[in-house]
Amino acid sequence: MFRQCRFSRLQKLQIRSYYESRTHIPRKGDKVVVAMSGGVDSSVAAKLLADKDYDLSAVFMRNWDTRDESGSDHGCEWEKDWEDVRRVCRVLDIPCKMVDLSREYWTRVFEPSLKYWESGITPNPDVWCNKEVKFGVLLDRLTEDPGLSDTPWLATGHYANKDWKSHHGVLRPRLLRPRDVTKDQTYYLSSVPERSLSRALFPLGSIKKTEVRELAVKWNLPTAARQESMGICFVGEKRKFHNFISQYIPPRPGPIIDLETGLQVGEHTGPWNFTIGQGAKVRGLKEKTFVVKKDIPKNIIYVAPGTDHSALYAQSLTIRDWTWIWADSPPIELMHPGGLKARMKFRHVMADIDCSVYSDNDCIRIDFNEPQKAVAPGQVATVYIEDWCLGCGTIVEVT
Repeated sequence: MFRQCRFSRLQKLQIRSYYESRTHIPRKGDKVVVAMSGGVDSSVAAKLLADKDYDLSAVFMRNWDTRDESGSDHGCEWEKDWEDVRRVCRVLDIPCKMVDLSREYWTRVFEPSLKYWESGITPNPDVWCNKEVKFGVLLDRLTEDPGLSDTPWLATGHYANKDWKSHHGVLRPRLLRPRDVTKDQTYYLSSVPERSLSRALFPLGSIKKTEVRELAVKWNLPTAARQESMGICFVGEKRKFHNFISQYIPPRPGPIIDLETGLQVGEHTGPWNFTIGQGAKVRGLKEKTFVVKKDIPKNIIYVAPGTDHSALYAQSLTIRDWTWIWADSPPIELMHPGGLKARMKFRHVMADIDCSVYSDNDCIRIDFNEPQKAVAPGQVATVYIEDWCLGCGTIVEVT
């Protein structure tokens, strides 16, 4: 891990020079672009910025090309989203444009996720979308705009905060939890690199979700009553994951085995349709069973009865491809015998938990203070020190 994190003296000087040449907050007249989704959060974020003296515009990302599924774009969800963005921008009197990033999303987010699912692993596409697309390709596109002389600020409707901390004499950006901890979205932002984070703005960081709704109504924003969207963006809310994924991965039937008896109790159509801790929904059993293990080489799903079976719990996990937001400065405590004392999440919707983090050759190992339920390979693990989000990686082994 440290072989990947060591930076040369020249690279560190370049980082210092980069941040010394930047301002840490937008100045009057600075170019600010707000990424809008058509939802109430990004609409309120845009209004808050419109009240400032910035050169403000909006951008709508089209990340999913429904022609790949149906052969037609007519009546697609993105069209409604785009229309809502335009309606809000007309009210705010700011220019907006749509950027088609569907090809980049396909190659950088969807195809890698598809490979994970096909191998029976549970990925989190929304985490990598922020790194690869919103704070990756989109920010690059905005930077390449011939009308801009410098990298613009990119604002979003995420519930997150940011501040600047002096590190070896250089102010560097930190990703922090928002005021509304119930809507904390730092988990989804934990893979965003430092250079992108330095140009990020989170106008909703100090506002509660209930207040956002109230402000949208007060300002008569067209999206004030719009319901919050949930689920993986390309699957949507109206479709079942099984129906969606079957369009891309052919069925691979295999047995469902009772972990305690070793007997086959059912058959599945593919390991990608199950994740650890999920209800197995096996017909004919007297007691509800849950997925506790997946043997991918043998294409077997193991289940066990009850919600508290010991096989559902893990004490430790191993992570590869770990990314520290401050990539050149991983915490020195990783090499200490007791590790880095921190808190972590392996799902967005969970309370963060106490843990110890260690550097283990080319991997990161995280030991829980207490056993944790339903941890699955492929999930993203994110580490915090108090409110400061340090980075994340993909879980490859659970023990």
